[in-house]
Amino acid sequence: MKFLGSGKVKDLYDLEDGTLLFKFSDRVSAYDVKFNENIPKKGEVLCKFAEFWFNELQTPNHFVNRKSDTEIIVKKMEMLPIECVVRGYFYGSLVNRWKNGEIELPPGTDTQLAAKLPEPIFDPTTKAEHDIPVTKQMAIDKKLVTEEEYNWLSKTSIEIYKQMVAVTDKAEFILADLKLEFGKSNDKIVLGDSIGPDEYRLWPKEAYQVGKTQEAYDKQLLRDWLTEHGYQKQFDDARAAGKNPIAPQIPSDLINKMTERYVTAYERLTDGSL
Repeated sequence: MKFLGSGKVKDLYDLEDGTLLFKFSDRVSAYDVKFNENIPKKGEVLCKFAEFWFNELQTPNHFVNRKSDTEIIVKKMEMLPIECVVRGYFYGSLVNRWKNGEIELPPGTDTQLAAKLPEPIFDPTTKAEHDIPVTKQMAIDKKLVTEEEYNWLSKTSIEIYKQMVAVTDKAEFILADLKLEFGKSNDKIVLGDSIGPDEYRLWPKEAYQVGKTQEAYDKQLLRDWLTEHGYQKQFDDARAAGKNPIAPQIPSDLINKMTERYVTAYERLTDGSL
């Protein structure tokens, strides 16, 4: 087994038999800043959510099996250099990009915060330290994907989002948006990476209100705290000055709340327990 490297959350190992080992940690990052504190149970939740979604979805994927509470084995493949984001609600970075005229929305779209979009939209980004939204033409011009691949990714990503909405809806959650990654295996595009509360926004139906910041059962809980206390602006200002942002200490009550919500989301969606 050969260690390949560590991402924001996962450690990757090459098992040298055509498969990789993903080891999920309790690490957390937000706004591309890594924090010193861990979120207990987070790695286990992400690992078991990955297993759940890969088994639940009809799209071919790279999942082989789960090895432990925090490890899965996946098929090795060549990842596509594009992150496939699907948005079902007017929220997150979509709001400011629309206000700044960087993206157009269908006529008649309700632009109150957290309003449901008329139809889910495909809104991909580059894969880099700081992801940059790309249009279809930009993705083709930058040779991230071909036009045929882009069209397939758009159609398939929205289909996956709708499949997941059917599951979250039964559990009384709203799936606001979703980030997927794909790769190529034997010249076929296959769903890859992992799927869990670091890759989507999940809101409880009972607390949902248009025009308000939503209750988050995902990593957004940390983002909201950072924004509320001015840290997001500090991060942006530091980068603009050519400096590395400094992560603040996450309060213990927020850490406990994140653990509780990650676990609750998993148990309500899967009918399983941790």
